[in-house]
Amino acid sequence: MADPVSALQAILGPKGWLSGTDAEPYQRDWLNRYGVAPLGVARPASTTEVAAVVKACREAGLAAIPQGGNTGLCGGAVAGQPNAVIVSLSRMAAIGEPDPESGSILVEAGVVLAALHEALESYGLMFPMHLGAEGSARIGGLIGTNAGGSQAFRYGMMQDLVLGLEVVTPDGSVWDGLRAVQKDNAGYQLRKLFCGAEGTLGIVTRAILKLHPTPKQQASALLVMSDFAAAVSFGAHLRGEAGEFLAGLEFFSDVGLALALRHLPDLAYQLETRGDVYLLVELASGSQRVPLDEILASALEWGMEQGFVVDGALATSGAQRAQFWRLREEQPEGQRLEGEQLKHDISVPPGAIARFIEAGAKICDGILPGVRINPFGHLGDGNIHYNLSPPEGRADFDGKAGQFAEALASLATEMGGSFAAEHGLGRAKIALAERNRSIVERELMARLKRAFDPLGTMNPGVLVRASQ
Repeated sequence: MADPVSALQAILGPKGWLSGTDAEPYQRDWLNRYGVAPLGVARPASTTEVAAVVKACREAGLAAIPQGGNTGLCGGAVAGQPNAVIVSLSRMAAIGEPDPESGSILVEAGVVLAALHEALESYGLMFPMHLGAEGSARIGGLIGTNAGGSQAFRYGMMQDLVLGLEVVTPDGSVWDGLRAVQKDNAGYQLRKLFCGAEGTLGIVTRAILKLHPTPKQQASALLVMSDFAAAVSFGAHLRGEAGEFLAGLEFFSDVGLALALRHLPDLAYQLETRGDVYLLVELASGSQRVPLDEILASALEWGMEQGFVVDGALATSGAQRAQFWRLREEQPEGQRLEGEQLKHDISVPPGAIARFIEAGAKICDGILPGVRINPFGHLGDGNIHYNLSPPEGRADFDGKAGQFAEALASLATEMGGSFAAEHGLGRAKIALAERNRSIVERELMARLKRAFDPLGTMNPGVLVRASQ
């Protein structure tokens, strides 16, 4: 192909190709740590155009980098080499009519998560994926990273919410797997293979997603816990008592609360007591007949009798519930506004959360005395966002970011957990994967990559090294 840019411009039209300064907003990742200037940004408006772009890139030997909302934290949606084309799905944002009887909906990959939530409100249905970046994260990116969020312990990860997919493969072929059924055992589970592949095996263009009825009632509480071990024990009791009605089980620390209150003046803490650990609990039901308030109040009474719960309050209105949730959801923003930070996306078996946090604190303080540790996350599934801020009075981590990452990844692995709970590997965590996962596991992934993409043009350098 003599001039690939001209070929791509002909495929996409005047609105579908960006270059120069117009391409700069797509160039760097969310944390501004990865990304080189691409040859340009392709903005296809249909699956046919995506397929033509991918085929043209392959023929010209150009890397194709799928990009959704570019909200990922591991650099997986930006170019790692100059001779690359970023394929943005932002123009493919159609939302189909939901099928209430089947509990499903067909959407294009460029749909913003918050827009899907809004579109479903009038139908009494919901898509149970909630995360901090839902105002900009797109469905294709959520599938590519197998996103989790605050309700993953109840409804599953993204792979559990995807019924069918349409995918453009690295040679420009289109796989039509848009079947709106949960049970489909006609061979390999291809739809799940693309969930978490971070665009290295193909580009998701459309998806059939699983929907759930919108809860008709909710009961929420903000609790002060005696320590992390108490939070874990109380969480286990709640899972037994509330069962399928348990919809939220989030924890955060006083370090994170203090940062959020310091930097977000409109944030309000409404309890009389402060503690080291806080738990946000929410029960939900599609029936008004379920006594959620009674179930939650009984659990809180038990927790206080056991000495696990020090103080707490039940939300008496939707506004108060929203305030409780903001205390948890603004943890990342409060720490960002404090200054330099290190993010670690850890998971361990839920029963090991307290042990990980205690052991991690000793390790981190040994690396850099006085480092401020802000653990928060999802108690129900063991996901800990183990974020660090420099010691008071310091602006940086004295060049020890790599030591923290290595030590915490090793600790999570030793505990039977993961150093990449819900953010994926991207470009940032390949070395960690090679040191903390077996040679067999890494080689299996490399074989899959080579089988799907023998020329290595689809998002090279993500998940596995480009040379593998």
